[in-house]
Amino acid sequence: MLAIRMQRNGRAHLPMYRIVVQEAQRHPLSGRVVAEVGNYNPATKKVVLDTEKVEFYLKNGAKPSSRVAFVFKKNGVKLPDWYKEAPAKSAKGKHQDKLRKNQPKEEPVEEAPAEAPAEEAPVEEAPAAEEAPAEEAPAETPAE
Repeated sequence: MLAIRMQRNGRAHLPMYRIVVQEAQRHPLSGRVVAEVGNYNPATKKVVLDTEKVEFYLKNGAKPSSRVAFVFKKNGVKLPDWYKEAPAKSAKGKHQDKLRKNQPKEEPVEEAPAEAPAEEAPVEEAPAAEEAPAEEAPAETPAE
């Protein structure tokens, strides 16, 4: 079975990739290359493809890697019906429940100001009709 994959070229910190067709069981660097169908420069995002060769190998069963399939789609190469995209990966930590953002929120403790008196229950005053004064004291008049 054949695979269409990227083979890294270039130098340190400046990668360039050849898009090659080779046996799927072989390692990308050590396997014998059946055909070179294009190249890709990630620094400039430049892609050069021989679309006739790509379509020929896809029709004959060569399986593209997920990254190569993405590059093919961007450049208008029609992928065969049997090709299924890899599911999107979701980054998930091992101990999500221990993260601070996943802990239950604690209610902030509000301190009462020192000057404010403690709240007291209101005292109900009895109506004046119930408490009838025995006798009213005469009002004092100021001395002249």
